[in-house]
Amino acid sequence: MATRIDIKDELARLKRAREAADRAYNDALTRVDRALPPRPGLPDPPRAFDQGQLTPVNEAWRVAPDVERMLGTGWKRRLRAWVWDMVGPIVERQQHFNGVLVDHLNRAAPAQVEGQQALTAVVAALAEHTAALEAFQSRLIQYLQQITAFVDTKYRESAGAMLSAFDDGLGDEMRRRAAVADAREQRFAGHVDELRTTVGQVQHGLLALRRRLETAAAGEAAAGEAVTDEAATGEAAAGEAATAAGAGTRSDLDAAVDAYAYVGFENLYRGSPDEIRSRLVEYLPLFAGASDVLDVGCGRGEFLDLLREREVGARGVDVNAEMIEECRARGLDASVGDALTYLDALQDESLGGLFAAQVVEHLQPDYLVRLLNVAGRKLRPGARIVLETVNPRCWFAFFDAYIRDITHVRPLHPDTLEYLLGASGFQRTTVRYLMPYPDDGKLQRVPLSDGLGTADGDRSLATAVETFNGNVDKLNDLLFTHLDYAAIGERV
Repeated sequence: MATRIDIKDELARLKRAREAADRAYNDALTRVDRALPPRPGLPDPPRAFDQGQLTPVNEAWRVAPDVERMLGTGWKRRLRAWVWDMVGPIVERQQHFNGVLVDHLNRAAPAQVEGQQALTAVVAALAEHTAALEAFQSRLIQYLQQITAFVDTKYRESAGAMLSAFDDGLGDEMRRRAAVADAREQRFAGHVDELRTTVGQVQHGLLALRRRLETAAAGEAAAGEAVTDEAATGEAAAGEAATAAGAGTRSDLDAAVDAYAYVGFENLYRGSPDEIRSRLVEYLPLFAGASDVLDVGCGRGEFLDLLREREVGARGVDVNAEMIEECRARGLDASVGDALTYLDALQDESLGGLFAAQVVEHLQPDYLVRLLNVAGRKLRPGARIVLETVNPRCWFAFFDAYIRDITHVRPLHPDTLEYLLGASGFQRTTVRYLMPYPDDGKLQRVPLSDGLGTADGDRSLATAVETFNGNVDKLNDLLFTHLDYAAIGERV
């Protein structure tokens, strides 16, 4: 009697066997990859042979004089002949040696030049050959990496053929259930972002309510103590205080609900803390070596975190109590309050820098002007002020990012904000554009083929294409430029 095979156990066994084979293959591929030798370092080609001294050597090798002319006549001839008999053989041997050496140099020079040229060619050929070997090894690794995917396709093809061979409808049922599961997964995926946002808002709301209830409980305890200590004539005053405290608590709860709702809006649309940190890093050199930096509208404290990591003393102020709570939970120095009121309470020339990211677009014009004037008094000479905001010159930034936030008051043109800095006493004002719109998302130009424009019809078509491309460039300059900009000034 044949033994019945459990399909689930058999599939599990086949899966384990395939996973073990995959691990073995990947381990072997890793060993091959690590065994690839690096490209050897080749010496530089030798320097060219210096033949500059051959001509002087050929001209100066003769050291023996013309004997007849040297000896002369008369008694001097006899004296010079006697001296020459003693030194002449030595000079002639030296001249013979010089001649042999010069002849050797003349013969060796061409061979040296040819050898140098041959060695240069060998070094170049070796470099080309090693580069080709390296490219071959890289392609071989890439080929080996594709084998697993190729085998998987064959495996899926075999599995599909096996499923199609089922006569009892098991294959159709499995595909139907898989389709149902995919549909459920897609419906669930569509609600993930909404669910994440809702959960985040609920969490912030619960934290806000908890803090407000703790505050209310503390107020009630204080009111109870006051009733116990005071006489009966003070009971009415205590009741009024409790009523006022209750009204304040309700007002605080309303403000807390608004605050945590805006925190959820920030988390959803402005970006995660890591994304904001990556954008703000480029401002750090502007505050290098500074101290007592104030972050106006510090929000969740991303820039305060970056300054703390660089050991730059900084503090923040924001009207949103929920965001300040997030800052304090990470040990940051942050306070709840109005920026102008906070600045006005500081001593003059007590700040080493002022930073505000995505804040000025929330302010009324008269408030902004007063804020800049006060900031000019509170900053020390040499301190910088940096104001980042949405770039309304980029239509995409205006219609996508700016008008989405209902707390925005009005957009600020870069020229306007730079002028306000100068009018408030800041010098060396500049505008730095940030967050360029990706090129692949812009309007695309029509490529102009080579040789187009020779015939009359071609010239008309080429003119039309150039006009179209010019209009595309103009639209891109209006619609898709930089999403943000920063106006920077210095207190002198």
